[in-house]
Amino acid sequence: MSDGIWKFQPTAGYRAGVDLVGYRVEAIDGHIGKIDKHSEAADAAHLVVDTGVWIFGKHVLLPVGTIERIDATTKTVYVNRTKEQIKRAPEYDAAKHAGEPSYLEQFARYYDRPHM
Repeated sequence: MSDGIWKFQPTAGYRAGVDLVGYRVEAIDGHIGKIDKHSEAADAAHLVVDTGVWIFGKHVLLPVGTIERIDATTKTVYVNRTKEQIKRAPEYDAAKHAGEPSYLEQFARYYDRPHM
């Protein structure tokens, strides 16, 4: 599993301990939802984004390595993926995530691909 995808980019502007829950999430091509969960777990830091009606209320997992920048003033997180890339990501299932240590590997493989 790629470690880089699970760590904040140094240029993202993240400060440890800052809770990102409730922040808006913007893909390269527009708004995708709000952060429902934020995990700072070592080597597995990620966001769970509630997409609302955009893709029928689906929750998606985004490794923090996809974050381009964080704007604390507007409470917005900008990610370096398109809406379509996020829409096609593996489905996030909280029950599986809690019970399978290797669950995050599918997200690492998907998001670690080169950008479109």
